[in-house]
Amino acid sequence: MRPADTSDLWWRTAVIYCLDIETFQDSDGDGVGDIAGLCDRIDYLSELGVTCLWLMPFQPTRDLDDGYDITDFTGVDPRLGDLGGFVELLRIAHDRGIRVIMDLVVNHTSDRHPWFRSARRSRSSRHRNYYVWRDRPPRTSQKTVFPGEEDSVWEHDERTDQYYLHSFYRHQPDLNLAEPAVRAEIARVVGFWTELGVDGFRLDAVPFLISPPGAADDTDPHAFLRELHRFVGRRRGGAALLGEVGLPHDEQLAYFGDGATELELQFDFATMQAVFLSLVRGEAAPLARVLGGRPVIDQRQGWAMFLRNHDELTLEQLTEKERAQVFDALAPDERQRVYGRGIVRRLAPMLHGDPRRIRQAYSLLFSLPGAPVLLYGEEIGMGEIPATPDRAAIRTPMQWHGGPSGGFSTARPSRVPPIPGDGYAPAHVNVHDQLRDPDSLLSFIRLLIARYRSAPEIAWGELSLPETGDDAVLAHACRADDIVFLAVHNLVEDARTVEIEVPLGIDDDATVTDLLSAEPVQTRDGRVVVELEGYGFRWVRRLPPSARRP
Repeated sequence: MRPADTSDLWWRTAVIYCLDIETFQDSDGDGVGDIAGLCDRIDYLSELGVTCLWLMPFQPTRDLDDGYDITDFTGVDPRLGDLGGFVELLRIAHDRGIRVIMDLVVNHTSDRHPWFRSARRSRSSRHRNYYVWRDRPPRTSQKTVFPGEEDSVWEHDERTDQYYLHSFYRHQPDLNLAEPAVRAEIARVVGFWTELGVDGFRLDAVPFLISPPGAADDTDPHAFLRELHRFVGRRRGGAALLGEVGLPHDEQLAYFGDGATELELQFDFATMQAVFLSLVRGEAAPLARVLGGRPVIDQRQGWAMFLRNHDELTLEQLTEKERAQVFDALAPDERQRVYGRGIVRRLAPMLHGDPRRIRQAYSLLFSLPGAPVLLYGEEIGMGEIPATPDRAAIRTPMQWHGGPSGGFSTARPSRVPPIPGDGYAPAHVNVHDQLRDPDSLLSFIRLLIARYRSAPEIAWGELSLPETGDDAVLAHACRADDIVFLAVHNLVEDARTVEIEVPLGIDDDATVTDLLSAEPVQTRDGRVVVELEGYGFRWVRRLPPSARRP
């Protein structure tokens, strides 16, 4: 598979960067990040190597759930800017070759949304069926998504004496997606943003979308996703749908659709959790087992690879024993854990600030087949605020330099959200310092992105797991035609040496190079000999004679 054959499938090889406009850059000194501030930082993202910008919700909101409680689906929160500024952001990003996708949060609305305010006035309201109502909660009700914060998914509305469904928080009533009028409203919202130039959408909590309460028993649960996919394709050819489907691989397949008819990309939750289990145990087996069982999917679709995102690091797919191991190693303080399943920490402090382990984790992220996703600030090793409750601990302002508020805002510190470091970005954990240090984490991430983008076989190639003969060393190869990419990772602190048989073999005519250093690649009897320091890694590429350059 050559890049020229797949240029229209941009999402397969995208480098995705997730950010919240509110916490990225404040341009006017009011203590709140804004669209103008993000526009000023697009060149930074371009130089980093980002090809796709994922925007968390920026619409008007009560801001009780970090913007996911939306009161107007086709507006811009006035604290952040306006629609004119958003169109300018799209123009600047597109001019730098960066596509822009945005969160599409249509599971629910805010309880202050005009639809819900109308719906709760009367049982005869024209918006009543936009939501799910019952005279009394069902005896067998679904579990709450946020145990400990909500004890039920049904909330009583005194005015109309009925209960409404809220799969998430009580201030986020679920939309009734079985109602045709609601689907028409969603189509209008999608059409609005694609007309402005948005390149796709990240769908929040997709499993909640496909089985809406109130739907007939014989309703096809995936019909809504197929309908949405067709509509987006008609309105903006080449747009992509990225879905949050936190299920095992075999259950995720249905969300791609038969013949690429639903989601273009899905987050790979199973592999992410296996990465952390392997890192904690110092064993390749957990990750190798998950990768070996990952299903082959349509070439028009792909996996979005990530280590951290804006939510907790979920460990739902691990066994109770495995989850306890990861908790003990990475979140020893109970306050760092939420909902019995997740960790609210950033990657760098989770790995105890050990630069070897941090770099190895990111080497895995960018070498595993898929489209890598970075959460803002991960490229500089940002930390979290331990005393901050729940997921807010990791949703702190971007750290641009070592001055007050990390350069995020010129407002008085009392008006700016706290950042790790007592109001100042910690030494070297900021963009300014790391841009000037060739050995910084930021410089390393830029190198990984550049090498990932130069080796499309990482995303397109056929995955295999060559034997290493060492339980602590993971090797994986991606083969596309006669080009082979090989990544080798030592998961323990002791040095290791392994010999690996590369797909297609090593002969005198092949060119074998190290993508991350000038260190020569040793071969012996047609095998690659890899020497690894503690927590070390190598990226090796085998090229045929025809691919040699003068």
